[in-house]
Amino acid sequence: MSQDSFQAKDTLEVGGKKYDIFRIDKVEGSTTLPYSLKVLLENLLRTEDGANITADHIRALGGWDADAEPDTEIQFTPARVIMQDFTGVPCIVDLATMREAAADLGGDPERINPLSPAELVIDHSVQIDVFGRRDAFERNVEYEYERNGERYQFLRWGQGAFDDFKVVPPGTGIVHQVNIEHLARVVMERDGVAYPDTCIGTDSHTTMENGLGVLGWGVGGIEAEAAMLGQPVSMLIPRVVGFKVTGEIPAGVTATDVVLTITQMLREHGVVGKFVEFYGEGVASIPLANRATIGNMSPEFGSTCAIFPIDEKTIEYLHLTGRSDEQVALVEAYAKAQGLWLDPAVELRFSEQIELDLSTVVPSIAGPKRPQDRILLSESKTAFRKVLPDYATAEFEIDDAQSFPASDAPTPQSDDQKGVQAPASSGNGHDRPHRLVDVTRDGETFAIDHGIVSIASITSCTNTSNPSVMLAAGLLAKNAADKGLQVKPWVKTSMAPGSKVVTEYYEKAGLWPALEALGYHLVGYGCTTCIGNSGPLPEEISAAVNENDLAVVSVLSGNRNFEGRINPDVKMNYLASPPLVIAYALAGTMDFDFESEPLGQDSEGNDVFLRDVWPSSEDVQRTIDSSIDRDMFAEQYADVFAGDDRWRGLDTPSGNTFEWDGDSTYVRKPPYFEGMTMELTPVEDISGARVLAKLGDSVTTDHISPAGSIKPDSPAGRYLAENGVDRKDFNSYGSRRGNHEVMIRGTFANIRLRNQLLDGVEGGFTRDFTTGGEQSSIYDASVNYQTAGVPLVVLAGKEYGSGSSRDWAAKGTRLLGVKAVIAESYERIHRSNLIGMGVLPLQFPQGETASSLGLDGTETFEITGITELNEGRTPKTVHVAAAKEDGATVEFDAVVRIDTPGEREYYLNDGILQYVLRSLVTA
Repeated sequence: MSQDSFQAKDTLEVGGKKYDIFRIDKVEGSTTLPYSLKVLLENLLRTEDGANITADHIRALGGWDADAEPDTEIQFTPARVIMQDFTGVPCIVDLATMREAAADLGGDPERINPLSPAELVIDHSVQIDVFGRRDAFERNVEYEYERNGERYQFLRWGQGAFDDFKVVPPGTGIVHQVNIEHLARVVMERDGVAYPDTCIGTDSHTTMENGLGVLGWGVGGIEAEAAMLGQPVSMLIPRVVGFKVTGEIPAGVTATDVVLTITQMLREHGVVGKFVEFYGEGVASIPLANRATIGNMSPEFGSTCAIFPIDEKTIEYLHLTGRSDEQVALVEAYAKAQGLWLDPAVELRFSEQIELDLSTVVPSIAGPKRPQDRILLSESKTAFRKVLPDYATAEFEIDDAQSFPASDAPTPQSDDQKGVQAPASSGNGHDRPHRLVDVTRDGETFAIDHGIVSIASITSCTNTSNPSVMLAAGLLAKNAADKGLQVKPWVKTSMAPGSKVVTEYYEKAGLWPALEALGYHLVGYGCTTCIGNSGPLPEEISAAVNENDLAVVSVLSGNRNFEGRINPDVKMNYLASPPLVIAYALAGTMDFDFESEPLGQDSEGNDVFLRDVWPSSEDVQRTIDSSIDRDMFAEQYADVFAGDDRWRGLDTPSGNTFEWDGDSTYVRKPPYFEGMTMELTPVEDISGARVLAKLGDSVTTDHISPAGSIKPDSPAGRYLAENGVDRKDFNSYGSRRGNHEVMIRGTFANIRLRNQLLDGVEGGFTRDFTTGGEQSSIYDASVNYQTAGVPLVVLAGKEYGSGSSRDWAAKGTRLLGVKAVIAESYERIHRSNLIGMGVLPLQFPQGETASSLGLDGTETFEITGITELNEGRTPKTVHVAAAKEDGATVEFDAVVRIDTPGEREYYLNDGILQYVLRSLVTA
């Protein structure tokens, strides 16, 4: 119960029903707060307990100084938690382990239970093994159950064993689309109290819900577990960037183009750790699906959230998607009563402001390796040619005057000419490397080259929830098919919608035949290509790519295109809108100018250009109006937790504690609580530490956390083989996140990781100084260091840990024996997760780097001053002394990035899970 120091408790009557509410306007200064901070303010009013949340915290938020740097810690209590299966499985594994640990410590296992609604959507496990045929969906789901049966049995057990925990079974949709279309409440009601829906999730794109006015963001699985168990999220009152929107999106420009433009603008502006909030006259013109697309990309531009206020568009969307009339009425009445309804007349306070006139947005793509690297579509060919020499070598060059589509390429050189390399580029941007290779597939012979589009996938939560871009893709496919155009034979095509509603409106609009004619058959409802589950390239294509070291391309309608993420055969990855994905599949190469080059010829031999098949905005809107209705959503979500016969037929264990299978290679009991007692062990300084990895800038959680396929010759592959798993059943790292033995071996094992301890080597390797500095896998070196009792550190550059909110990036780091990371700067989620696993995040002094300090990674490190934490205070810096092999020492004071008292408590407890467990057992 709230202490209600501000007498904010009041009653709201809607449709004859009365709700208790906590009025935001009772706090001085609240009227001009940004929408997002008003939501936080209500949260504090409702949960004020006089200890963790006090009247002073509430006053600090009401009197928020927009210009100040964040320095006030608050405790935010999210209304619910949402998970996907990759990150959700380890969460439930940890909860199951905590139940046993609670009993071992003399507590009640039944207390380990979600205290807030927790929902998990199984969407990350489907892989595109089969494509381009009618039975692709059925076959891929069969493979999914074969590979993931153990995990799914475990999740079904959890659904029965834990209270307030629900699972959306496989083959239903993508977590964020299911969230905005069905699970999000916008306004919650519990025990007669109405309050804003706030939701944290174990996937960074949880921010998609921001488009609905739901405040939330991605956290690590570690934080999510704590939130499920009633722990608030410790945070500093953030700076809020006001993003003013004016104008309207012009014809021919998609929501994806808007999102890529905003991503580039906000990355350049710098919004890491800040809230972004949209306001201005243009907001009202942005459809809800477009708002969700923009919110979805918040992790790509680095902000904590990217939120839109509630308005008429929100209400229309809630009604369309089948929410009850009672719920819709509550949302509108509550938002208006609490000052949470969009009111352009109220001048809000913002820390910084940025503005975009939507009418200036032009068609764009992003790549080849970061979502913020936006390229104008009109300049895409030039941009591709400029970067190609970074990825490819040439056997001969052809300048622009002799340029050809890959399908018309000349015959490869004779054997005696091969290996003669032309200069990579003449430097004028018009020449490019070529390496022509003949391939025969399905009885057809064709030549492929650097730059071919090997994957063109409509995938990912970012766009597949947005009818405007999905129907634009369908209409483009129809126009192209009507003119007799065909996708190039080397392109792996796929359609992975975010929910079954998409399938239904494609059916109603009559667009499936055209999509299938171009190879865009339904392959599954899940993240697929965007998460790295693109599946293997056709055998003949893969062999040609690898044997000839071709730099080939993927084009996907996703949000992530980091190196090594999409497919191990593919070096360059581009983000594009769904209609442009199909356009690139028709072109067959990234080396293409849509303005001047035809996609193909019609039945009469006339050139067909992109402009000839691109649907008008009027056609798209007309199709939306005629093919999407409320009944679709109501029908598809009527029994969303029930699942199909496969799900219901799983042989599922029962009981309140899980019966671990000692032979399982999917779900194993983790070691986090081994030897744990109720008494704290004082933290110690770090002595005699070695460097496990020295890394550069923008090392993402994709580089750190295990993801993608498991290679047979990797430590994880060897472990599975030793445990009797056939190579064909290795599955992906994501599917085996419930097995810490696999995940430790895959940490820092990304094929594109560049550890600067080694020259010219990519992948999960390092120098092992227990064996004289020999090259070794990072995992094998870690085993040797831990056996010898040698602690480890990681050195890194700027934006360390950007990307997805991956708990295993932190868990794997900890289990490898890393005690501290020293970086130039961190992305918010990963820094927090490191502390949550008992790893100390440190920062180089301002303006200094590992290189500027003369560190090469061969040093032995002493880090002193950490023990001050035992005395109830957090030191601003600790002293680092790095001894070189020649006896010289590099010394500096590293900034301690434990930013809040709550984080200090987690670190002192050796991790957030240990802190929560001790708290619950004590209670």
